[in-house]
Amino acid sequence: MSTTSLNQEPDRGMARDRRREELREFLRSRRERLTPSAVGLPEAGRRRTPGLRREEVAVLAGVGVSWYTWLEQGRDIKVSDDVLDAVARALLLDDIERAHLYRLAGLNPPQQQAAPSIPASPQMRRLLDTWAPRPGYIRDRHWNFTAVNDAARAVFGYGDTDHNCLTSFFTNTRLRVSHQQWDEIAPAVAAGFRADAARYPDDPEFDRIAGDLAQVSPEFAELWARHDAAEHSTAVKAVDHPDVGVMVFEATLFPLPDHPGHHLILHNPVPGTETSERLERLLRSQPGGGTPPMN
Repeated sequence: MSTTSLNQEPDRGMARDRRREELREFLRSRRERLTPSAVGLPEAGRRRTPGLRREEVAVLAGVGVSWYTWLEQGRDIKVSDDVLDAVARALLLDDIERAHLYRLAGLNPPQQQAAPSIPASPQMRRLLDTWAPRPGYIRDRHWNFTAVNDAARAVFGYGDTDHNCLTSFFTNTRLRVSHQQWDEIAPAVAAGFRADAARYPDDPEFDRIAGDLAQVSPEFAELWARHDAAEHSTAVKAVDHPDVGVMVFEATLFPLPDHPGHHLILHNPVPGTETSERLERLLRSQPGGGTPPMN
């Protein structure tokens, strides 16, 4: 066995012990914050310790008292999704606490259900307006635009017929011509959509969007047939705008926890590329221009 392998074993053991300790403390703290009346149990006189007893949690979860005790002690036992869900319900855990319990037990949390496409909230629209004069937009799980600020429309050429980020990337002629790395980025875009589609295998809308796009874009059809999948939270976009020249942006994708499946994509000018100056000049030339300068 190599020295590297020998060094890694203690690290894994320490991580496992720490996770078990965190599991013990988490379950104990969640149990102690509840009262019998909060979970529909009768009060049974004075208690030496606050909260529920382990036996009561076991009964509420429908598991054996010994098994739950071992779980709370962080012992090396097998757990399943169904049992963890039962424990989460018994302890009245919210979605974030339930996912934390899964991780502490050594399992991947269930994929959170995506919210249906909804219009951007007034708060998110104000955020996009505040982000101006930088480009920004919000897309749902199918990559449909739910909000696009004026800077994104001016820079990327999004118009009234642009409803879907994927479709626009492959069919918007102005975007394609101006995007300096279109050929290099196109495979990653198709792979990103396939990765998102895999998150929702029961949702036929992804196949419909991809199928319709493949009918009008041979490039997308070829890339989609590769079955590549990739996830990206950042990207660099260089746009050669016909009015002001090349602008280079760092794009960052932020998930919106209140609306699973929706993402906020913000673009920031890359320093040293004169993008900020060109962007301000571009927006001043637009109808109703006169945007505030970037900080």
